[in-house]
Amino acid sequence: MPLAGVDEAGCAPLAGPVVAAAVVLDRERFPRGIDDSKKLSLEAREAIHAKLMVQARCGVGICTVEEIDALNIYWARMLAMARAVEALGFDPAFVLVDGNRCPRWERPSRAIIAGDAKCRSIAAASIVAKVTRDRIMADYAEAHPGYGWERNRGYPTPDHRRALRELGPTPLHRKSFGLVREVLAERAQPSFAFAAE
Repeated sequence: MPLAGVDEAGCAPLAGPVVAAAVVLDRERFPRGIDDSKKLSLEAREAIHAKLMVQARCGVGICTVEEIDALNIYWARMLAMARAVEALGFDPAFVLVDGNRCPRWERPSRAIIAGDAKCRSIAAASIVAKVTRDRIMADYAEAHPGYGWERNRGYPTPDHRRALRELGPTPLHRKSFGLVREVLAERAQPSFAFAAE
């Protein structure tokens, strides 16, 4: 009876998509060292991710910046998780979801607070989601230099906040997020140049 773990990455950033993953582990064969992605080094995450792509069934669901702004981040997260399970290509017997609520679906499922620290399949999903999103943001960083996305992945670090104010928002910034909305409003204000008398 296949059991899927589901987690997402990218709710807090100011830019980029939300990425969710669903992972069904093979009980007889899975990578060692699976843990909450936040506790693992970049190298460890990448190594485990590579093994999961071979040894597990993985589905990825993405919610775009436009969807985040239209739905709000909570419902975008739920939609990304639902898409991740659908992307598995089959219906798991049961789904374990990181967090305090499951998406609105008819699937047998249970939400587990801090599930990525308690459940191996959710931890595996957290790794797949994190690595996938980090790679997306690294690609975006090449198209939008100056914001440091290759390092901060779109999170509101001091360097990202500074660049946002100096360079202005990109199409990949979440307009529904407070700081981005604030910068957009500031830039929309007319600037008056006074001639010297």
